[in-house]
Amino acid sequence: MKRYRPLAFFCVAVVLGLVTSLLVFSWLQNEKNRLMAAPIPLSQNVQVLVSNADLSWGTKLTPEMMQLQEFPSGAIPEGHFTSLEAIKDRVLLVDLKRSELVLESKLAPVGTTSGGISAVTDVNKRAMSVKVDDVIGVAGFIKPADHVDVMVTIEPPGGKHENAISKMILENVKVLAAGTQMERKGKDEEPKQVQVITVEVDVEEAEKLALASTQGRLRLALRNPLNKEHVLTKGANVGALLSSFRPKQAAKSRIEDDGSVRIEVIKGDVRKEYKF
Repeated sequence: MKRYRPLAFFCVAVVLGLVTSLLVFSWLQNEKNRLMAAPIPLSQNVQVLVSNADLSWGTKLTPEMMQLQEFPSGAIPEGHFTSLEAIKDRVLLVDLKRSELVLESKLAPVGTTSGGISAVTDVNKRAMSVKVDDVIGVAGFIKPADHVDVMVTIEPPGGKHENAISKMILENVKVLAAGTQMERKGKDEEPKQVQVITVEVDVEEAEKLALASTQGRLRLALRNPLNKEHVLTKGANVGALLSSFRPKQAAKSRIEDDGSVRIEVIKGDVRKEYKF
């Protein structure tokens, strides 16, 4: 009897394994049939507003500029519109491409009645225009929504160029518009095109810009949009400009009558003496 005991255990294990396999297979089949029989939910499409043409910021919207287009309900961001009347007389804060969704975040606040620069200007700031030429305007590369630094070069009365000074007066100023206008400097001269840059400034910045535009020549430096660094400068004059490329001079020393040593150190246009 003991000789057949291992065989009996083996047979019992085989039977239990077969029963377990049948039960698992039966459960899997039931789950498969249940899932196949259940209806698959279909995502419903929603008609939302998109632009039917490329639109620039500051544009006052009309129903003719929009069209309804179907989007899956789960793929629509918040702030969308589903009717043409909902966007009537609203003003764009950013540029829109054709077939781009119209969202609340891309529009000026409700109640903005006029389009153009006044609609996109910060409520606490002012829009101010200055005349520049193609070179000053970074060869025409400055466009709306760019940020620039404003520098001025001023010559003292008398026209002595060696006393001129350049100074950064405004930093990280937003450009609202860039365009051209015709200007005639003299009665006998033909009118010429000049570039006009409109920037967004607060009241104090507007005062500085107004004074700089009448007292000197303006320069605009285009900033990288990721650069938010604030830098204070002393300004540059002709002496500092030329001395910045002078070779370093060795310190001069001389022996005084009392046996002490006097050393003269020259750095650019600054001289200092040290006594040892």
